[in-house]
Amino acid sequence: MKFTISWLKDHLDTTAGVDEICDALTDLGLEVEGIENPAARLSEFTIGKVTSAEKHPDADRLKVCQVQTDAGNLQIICGAPNARAGITAVIAKPGVYVPGIDTTIGIGKIRGIESHGMMCSEREMELSDEHDGIIELPSGEVGEKFTDWLAENDPTKVDPVIEIAITPNRPDALGVRGIALDLAARGLGTMKPAPEAEIKGAFPSPITVTIEADAAHHGCEIFAGRLIRGVKNGPGPEWLQTRLRAIGLRPISALVDITNFFTYDRNRPLHVFDAGKIAGDLRLHRTKGGEAFTGLDEKDYILGPGQVVISDDNGVESIGGIMGGMATGCTDETTDVFLEAAYWDHIQIAMTGRALKINSDARYRNERGIDPAFNMQAIDLATQMILDLCGGTPSELIVAGRVPDVSRAYRLDPARVQSLVGMDIPEAEQRKTLTALGFRLEGDMAHVPTWRPDIQGEADLVEEIARIASLTKLQGRPLKRVQPGVPKPILSPMQKRAQIARRCAAALGYDESVTYSFIDHASAKLFGGGDDATMLANPISSEMSHMRPALLPGLMQAAARNQARGQMDQALFELGPAFHGGEPGEQHVLLSGLLIGRTGPKDVHGAARTVDVFDVKADAEAVLAAIGAPAKTQILRGGREWWHPGRHGRICLGPKKMLAVFGELHPRIVAAFGIKGPTMGFTIWPEEVPVPRKSGANKGAPLLNDLQAVERDFAFVVDAEVEALTLVNAAIGADKALIENVRVFDEFIGGPLGEGKKSLAITVRLQPTEATLKDADIEAISARIIDQVSKATGGVLRS
Repeated sequence: MKFTISWLKDHLDTTAGVDEICDALTDLGLEVEGIENPAARLSEFTIGKVTSAEKHPDADRLKVCQVQTDAGNLQIICGAPNARAGITAVIAKPGVYVPGIDTTIGIGKIRGIESHGMMCSEREMELSDEHDGIIELPSGEVGEKFTDWLAENDPTKVDPVIEIAITPNRPDALGVRGIALDLAARGLGTMKPAPEAEIKGAFPSPITVTIEADAAHHGCEIFAGRLIRGVKNGPGPEWLQTRLRAIGLRPISALVDITNFFTYDRNRPLHVFDAGKIAGDLRLHRTKGGEAFTGLDEKDYILGPGQVVISDDNGVESIGGIMGGMATGCTDETTDVFLEAAYWDHIQIAMTGRALKINSDARYRNERGIDPAFNMQAIDLATQMILDLCGGTPSELIVAGRVPDVSRAYRLDPARVQSLVGMDIPEAEQRKTLTALGFRLEGDMAHVPTWRPDIQGEADLVEEIARIASLTKLQGRPLKRVQPGVPKPILSPMQKRAQIARRCAAALGYDESVTYSFIDHASAKLFGGGDDATMLANPISSEMSHMRPALLPGLMQAAARNQARGQMDQALFELGPAFHGGEPGEQHVLLSGLLIGRTGPKDVHGAARTVDVFDVKADAEAVLAAIGAPAKTQILRGGREWWHPGRHGRICLGPKKMLAVFGELHPRIVAAFGIKGPTMGFTIWPEEVPVPRKSGANKGAPLLNDLQAVERDFAFVVDAEVEALTLVNAAIGADKALIENVRVFDEFIGGPLGEGKKSLAITVRLQPTEATLKDADIEAISARIIDQVSKATGGVLRS
């Protein structure tokens, strides 16, 4: 929304400067996006008087002028045909930037004679396209600033233009008077009385208007029209053209310019038909679809079904509230004009405008909401302006439909300003503010003005009061504590656990990713999802059709995109929800990590290597330890089908209590995502980690054993297909309290063992807690270990 200061002052009596007005507008919620101030670029130009003008000795068209300025008498070489002694001119002294020629004036020689400045034309100062000669002023004192002279004698040339951003809930600010009303309520001036007009028709209108039943419902509420005979159309007056040009509109003709004026002055779109081109009467109806229409923008449109249009006997002549038609457009030959003012359903306007891809000033305002109560006054005001500028004789007014009743009132509770906003504003000031904004107060009820569709409740009244008072006056106040002493933690245990897990994964060198909760059907199916329960009813694309069953598919898609851009080695993680159903609560929080490529860049020492299962195992165990998982866990097989069958493990607290899974992704899955290189991953279920029985900041004293640990080595001969993990778990199960850990330190295949056999050597560390182990105790536990391993693997102790 653009407007000039002089236009604003048509409605607001104010002495405020441009900066003060702009600061107030932004503070009121009408953010200033730009200021065009012509006076700023002309501020260094001054007025001078030519005392003499002699012909240049070496140039026929140049004159050597002596000019009296505020810097003394200056010699200026000028080629303008009207340069002569006695004229008052605009001077650019050395050092002044001339915008029209993009040059900073300096002292130079022209054909051997020095020139100490420049006398300017209007085009050189970007005041107009006139450049036949230099500016001759009818008045002005030597040394006077040219901008001061313009402000007094031709203010439109230095009229600042302000552009503000309009939020969808403030259509009233799409008119200059609505902006003035806000500024007046803030105290930057007083409102001038709104112009009024009452037109009496001289004859009945030969053109009638009807609103058909299908268009009356959510189409057009009221349509008012008037025929004006004997108008003389042509260029509008200079003041109107200047005003429209200043805000970026092209003057067309007096009739069209008048409608554009009201569009910006009072947020009231109007339309004028050339009455001589209308065949029969006008009717408002909905289209059947397929009708052809040529708009005033000279574009052809094929209308869709259900769009509200205005038609005569020849067909569609206007798209209601959006754009008029070329067939009945006004030209310089127009002598009879039909003026229209209507109130349209804003949803209908938006739907039609979007369908036809038409962006007009009329659509922009009608779809946001205009003042329905101003409809009849608007057509009288516009009629009066047409009569003033174009002459003519008006007909009686014809009206179809009726003005909709949008009256409503809400209770004003002065105490709510304090409770909702936290500002102490006296009740008298609150009532004064609402009155200044156009509200009508009856007791404690505030009646909303018809031009404010955004006011829909008591809280909106509070917002208006606080907005005018300025939210910058809010003072920060600490919230009162609910209870004395140290406050309780804000984060829940699970939220704290998620925070710690994130930090730990990042500390391990992983980059956090945030992927969509929606993935494509093929990717979801690879990870056990993709069923109807998790399918979206209205997906935004085919690649986001299902809720994700796991985090790994999103990470793998991100990794594939990174590899396509040359990033081959990656460490990514994500913490977020995955979904095992479509109902509320059918989701679970996961933390997944993905490790691809090598552990680091190639170096001369060969320290970099490809990532393996043990890298992700160590990372998963580190995250589990950080979030408080028990130190003693079991590593079991039996992961889902997207894991490599022989290169993965589940970290469990028992057969049915799984905390995490790690390993290499199945080659089939890796190929499906187009990833190159070894691909390792892990997934942790943070909610499955048991909550500590004792909570608090104190971790307690560390448990230090004063009894010596004992280590014993065992070598078992087992079948070649027996997994080392099975043997280790069997050994640990011999005595979980006494055995601290078991690890494999040797594997031997072939030789005297025979075909299909191998030897696995393990070290078992025994840590007593009550008494030192004696030989008999050690022998007993050793026997149990051998027995457990034999039962689990069928192996025998190697002799």
